[in-house]
Amino acid sequence: MVFGIQSVIETLKSDQQIDKLYMEKGLSNPDIQNLAFQKRVTIQRVPVERLDRFTRKNHQGVVCLIAQVQYVKLSNVIADVFERGEVPFFLLLDRITDVRNFGAIARTAECTGIQCIVIPGRGAAAINSDAMKTSSGALNHISVCREPDLTETVKYLQESGITVVACTEKSARDLYERTTDLTGPMAIIMGSEEDGISPELLRMVDTHVKIPLLGAVGSLNVSVATGVILYEAVRQRSLPVSSVQ
Repeated sequence: MVFGIQSVIETLKSDQQIDKLYMEKGLSNPDIQNLAFQKRVTIQRVPVERLDRFTRKNHQGVVCLIAQVQYVKLSNVIADVFERGEVPFFLLLDRITDVRNFGAIARTAECTGIQCIVIPGRGAAAINSDAMKTSSGALNHISVCREPDLTETVKYLQESGITVVACTEKSARDLYERTTDLTGPMAIIMGSEEDGISPELLRMVDTHVKIPLLGAVGSLNVSVATGVILYEAVRQRSLPVSSVQ
């Protein structure tokens, strides 16, 4: 964690990658704002009480958190995957804010062969020591991309020949229907713990599926749901091509 106007400015000027940048509501600092824009770092405006929870020292209205992973460009990941002759298998997380959920998802993603996790620049869990611990080190072995606008990301994936699949309870298609095909170049979207995948993204995806729920509870924990759909994809991808229906 870095706090104080000059310290944050110098951090933004360095090669270090910023995970979160918080600025007090109403505070204006052109140097920080211009550098954040150049580095594609989203400034989150928060009450001073939020900053006080980070530190009681003189933070001067600004706090930034250094990323514990090195974010990569999605275009580079896609190029590398195709160059290796692999089938793209990506995971998009729309506003997953619980750090432990994120860490658990990353662990499952790495175990199932996901090549890249994509998160939004704003409204995502911080990749901090808790996330690293919960992932059991998986975040050291999987690419993470941070994109400013997931709608643009979905368009880019589709233009790259990658099918985008939303996992949502709002779908009419059962994950286990014989016509559900998770074998091709694919990016799976999982949504927020609070309200799922945003309506805008749901309108853009190529298809969507739901996990059947046989009990009284109306939804699964997002980490558990991610494990269910990713391992169904693994199952389908391990079958001979003629066997997948």
